[in-house]
This record gives sequence, C-alpha cells and structure tokens, in this order.
Amino acid sequence: MKIEIRRALKSDCSRLLDLITELAIYEKAPQEVTVSLEHFIESGFGKTPVWWAFVAEVDGIVLGFALYYVRYSTWKGQRMYLEDLLVTEAARGNGIGKLLMDRLIVEAKEKNYIGIVWQVLDWNEPAINFYKKYNAKFDAEWLNCSIEIN
Repeated sequence: MKIEIRRALKSDCSRLLDLITELAIYEKAPQEVTVSLEHFIESGFGKTPVWWAFVAEVDGIVLGFALYYVRYSTWKGQRMYLEDLLVTEAARGNGIGKLLMDRLIVEAKEKNYIGIVWQVLDWNEPAINFYKKYNAKFDAEWLNCSIEIN
C-alpha cells in the first residue's frame, strides 16, 4: 500500500465531510455535524482560512485526514490545535494515523508552534493508546465548556 500524505485541497472537502460524519457516528453524535459544505470550504479555502489539513491518500482515495487550526495561549503562545484525526475504519492498522501525526509534528516545528493540543473522549481506548505512543499528557483537571450562538 503506497500512502501519500499531502496538504488538503479544496476538492477534498466533500470527502473530508464524509469522513467527519464517519467520525461523528463513531463518537455516537452524528446529529452534531451541521456544517454545510459551502461553509466548510470557505473556512478552509476562503479569503481568511481558519483551518488547515493533511490527507492520507491511497490510489486516489482519501482514507484519512488530520485537520488543525492555531490556538493561542496567553501563557505559552501559539499551539496547533488538532481538531480531528481520522483514518477510515477499513484502513486502520496500516500506519496511516502515524504518518498523519508525524506530518503534523513536522508542520508544528516548521511554524514554530510551541506544541500540539487536542481532546480525546475518555472511552476511546484505541485513540488513547495511539496518543500514548507519542508520550501525550492527559489532563483530567480541566473541564470542557461551550456555548451555542444562534
């Protein structure tokens, strides 16, 4: 299997949304994916992009992706925030996740980010075990908060 890791293109957005929906189903929240394709494209490829991504492609098919944006900490400075890392279920176990994570680390170093942060659900043992391979720190002290603006 020849895996190509490359920057996401505008033309990948429909496939990325398919994979995002797959992730939401896995996380038991498919109804939470409400972003339109148009908004998704504008947010990543419009005049002022707010996200960037890498895709893993095999034989012209995107089988995984890692999408990030810049998070700013008044204490630490700029960090990469990994919003989603997904390898489609059928392609797991082939090293695609590692290739994507390694590419993110290179990107963070190139952009002089101070680190990478993300969230993982406490029941997602395969993801937790994957991140442990990178010596990730797991912080049980902070609570997630959000509000919806309609």
